[in-house]
Amino acid sequence: MKSAKLMCCSIAVLTVLTITAAMNAQDVQAQPAKHHHYQLAQIPTLGGPGVNFFDNTNNIAVLNARGTVSGGAADTLIPDPFNPMYWWSNGNVTKAYLWQYGVLTELGSLLDNVNSGSAWISSNGIVAGLSENGQIDPSIPGLPEISPVVWRDGKITNLGTLPGGGYQGAAVSVNNRGEVAGIASNLISDTNSLLNYNPNLWAGVGYGYQLRAFVWDQTNGMQDLGTLGTGTNAEATAINERGQIIGDSYTSAAPGVCYGVTTGGFLWDRAHGMVDVGGLGGTCTVPTDLNNQGQLVGVSTVAGDAYQRAFLWEHGSLRDLGGFEGRSTGAFAVNEKGEAVGFAAHAALWKQVGEMIDLGTVGSDPCSFAQGVNNESQVVGDSSPSDCVNFNTSRGFLWEHGSIVDLNTLIPPNSPLYIIYAYTINHRGEIAVNGIDANGIEQAAVLVPCDESHAGVEGCDYSLVDAAAMAQSPAPRYLPSGAQRLSQQRRTSRSHMPTLPPPSR
Repeated sequence: MKSAKLMCCSIAVLTVLTITAAMNAQDVQAQPAKHHHYQLAQIPTLGGPGVNFFDNTNNIAVLNARGTVSGGAADTLIPDPFNPMYWWSNGNVTKAYLWQYGVLTELGSLLDNVNSGSAWISSNGIVAGLSENGQIDPSIPGLPEISPVVWRDGKITNLGTLPGGGYQGAAVSVNNRGEVAGIASNLISDTNSLLNYNPNLWAGVGYGYQLRAFVWDQTNGMQDLGTLGTGTNAEATAINERGQIIGDSYTSAAPGVCYGVTTGGFLWDRAHGMVDVGGLGGTCTVPTDLNNQGQLVGVSTVAGDAYQRAFLWEHGSLRDLGGFEGRSTGAFAVNEKGEAVGFAAHAALWKQVGEMIDLGTVGSDPCSFAQGVNNESQVVGDSSPSDCVNFNTSRGFLWEHGSIVDLNTLIPPNSPLYIIYAYTINHRGEIAVNGIDANGIEQAAVLVPCDESHAGVEGCDYSLVDAAAMAQSPAPRYLPSGAQRLSQQRRTSRSHMPTLPPPSR
């Protein structure tokens, strides 16, 4: 489920646990800072027990610059007919939703009473996602077929299948022109299908057909982006406003640390097709985000696959972002200034190649990682006091002005949720989070800053909080297991990233 979490943890957690606070973390936090309070706006359900943001590869764009939210699914009261074998949520049918200015809108699905979910919202409100289509995949008994869809102007569009057909697909990203990047299976048998690792579909079910990356638009329909080298599978991750798409692809059948075969990252556009972005000498490179300047970030293993490194690619060149040489690092998001965030010893911010800031952790937590950064260099992510593998014990944080703070200390003390994950922050300073309610069920919310850009918000405390006075954070809560975890079974973690021993100190 937690793609970024496990990407950071499966590789570098042992390193995190053995490295003390490094570089200039103490100097950064030594400076006094003040933070705004936040008002927590909980997103309601559709009658069922929960609603949240899916932990997939695209949490960057579940909240757009207008404060509109769509990036998961809300529970209804309709029993899911595929529960417990192939369930999406708490045993209920879920629906994709749109939340704006306190109003929740059900986006619907391809048929009544089938599941749907959203993965991405563009800045002008186009939503990309997926929906069951009422058919059963003939390749696996009882497995529902999933179709890639987009919602625009209140209408759902089925993007169809690749030429030749297929049974599974998802739209994972969309830009303002309505160009969609996604993934879809074809009808070519493959015992090492990339679908079995992809968090947007039925990861882990033993699927037997190739997974391919696609681009879709209203004029040309769905187009297979191809693969790198002699690879057989590929997946798309994101598309920007220039129509550039990032993703990763098998490059050959040679052994590799990801998926069992060599894997490369790609950048695709209509002028150049699929371009291999290179790597750092290992057998696996995975891009994770790109901006509208065509800069992309991600992770790449070094020669011998001893560990992975965060990278920045621009102008045809892939470079190690730097910091903590000889140890694992990873980059998960990049803003329009080219600043990247992810993890090194702790959550990290790279202002540029070779200039890294260790953001530290909340209190005495041993581990943290960053998930989102806006153009004002505000960073959000997660910090854990004990669970550095799955982050099932976690609290969301905000880093700004050289200070890291538990977001639970910035919301009203009577808030209905305890914030466990902070996914992204837009340029208005609004933050998309998941929290746990009083019943232990995960819920989605937006944190609205009580600042000059949000004057007159009901319940807002507009006084500033001194970071030095917030040494005590609420006790962390454990993420519940079983049926309380939205989509726990359907969306598994991106755990195909290699699990490696800690590099020598």
